[in-house]
Amino acid sequence: MKLIEAVPNISAAPSSAACQKILHALQQAQVVRLLYVDGNPDANRTVLTLAGTPEQVLKSLQILYQSAAQEIDMRMHHGAHPRLGAVDVCPLVPIRNITLQETAIIAEQLAQFVGKQLKIPVYLYEENATTSQRKNLAFLRKGEYENLPEKLKNLPPDFGPQTFSERIAKTGASVIGARNFLIAFNISLSTTDVTVAQEIAAVLREKNGGLPGVKAIGWYMPHYQCAQVSFNIVDFHKSGLATVFEACKQEAQKRNIQVTAGELIGLLPEEALRAAGAFYAPQLVGDAQLQRAATELLLNKIRPFILHERILENHL
Repeated sequence: MKLIEAVPNISAAPSSAACQKILHALQQAQVVRLLYVDGNPDANRTVLTLAGTPEQVLKSLQILYQSAAQEIDMRMHHGAHPRLGAVDVCPLVPIRNITLQETAIIAEQLAQFVGKQLKIPVYLYEENATTSQRKNLAFLRKGEYENLPEKLKNLPPDFGPQTFSERIAKTGASVIGARNFLIAFNISLSTTDVTVAQEIAAVLREKNGGLPGVKAIGWYMPHYQCAQVSFNIVDFHKSGLATVFEACKQEAQKRNIQVTAGELIGLLPEEALRAAGAFYAPQLVGDAQLQRAATELLLNKIRPFILHERILENHL
């Protein structure tokens, strides 16, 4: 059986009425299994993880986009996380018996549906990108939702309307594409100064000569009362969780502050967590090694980190 994962990021907090209605629409359809729901109120964003056959995932995402277009009004949206629309970004990830190129075909079918049927502007990224610049999510999302009227003029979407309207003011735009697995990893600092987090992010992101396979931004999380460095680890074989954590710790110490917590968003492959465990405790095996990784990465400091709930393979 071919299996793919989808990780739609919607611009609504998990506890919001809009998010609950979107989740209800997915559950009522009973097409695909929803593996995990994650997010926080400061980001005003929810990350869903679902998996199934390509046909199941495509149908479920069509339902999700329809529901999000109805329930979320971007004119009222504010949050710490960068965003373009109600479904800000929707990556599709090959999991089993399917290639990245085959997954990209499903992503394009979804993009066509969202753009042509729902009349929402769609930008293709990663494996589906039509230019090298458009592969980069940060490039497509520059200026965020507030700059969308100008973006549609200067950077036409791949599908959907190219002219701003009241309907698009409500839904915003979306970014869709196939990519390999990404780990979203936030590290809390013992400061409320967001400029410090931004400085550390700038030093450690790959495009500035930092860690390979790593993207990073700095933000302030009022709910946690601290600044965070938010990492996207796009290739954990190049820079693993332990490498990123230790590098961030070192940069924090240079600025006379401490790393206080680690936070993983969504699910991650067992291999990635096990590699961190091997870094800190190569003598351990099995769950003991995974638990050691969670301890060293301070994953229990913000909220409970239940090991088997966060490993992707356990859900599959």
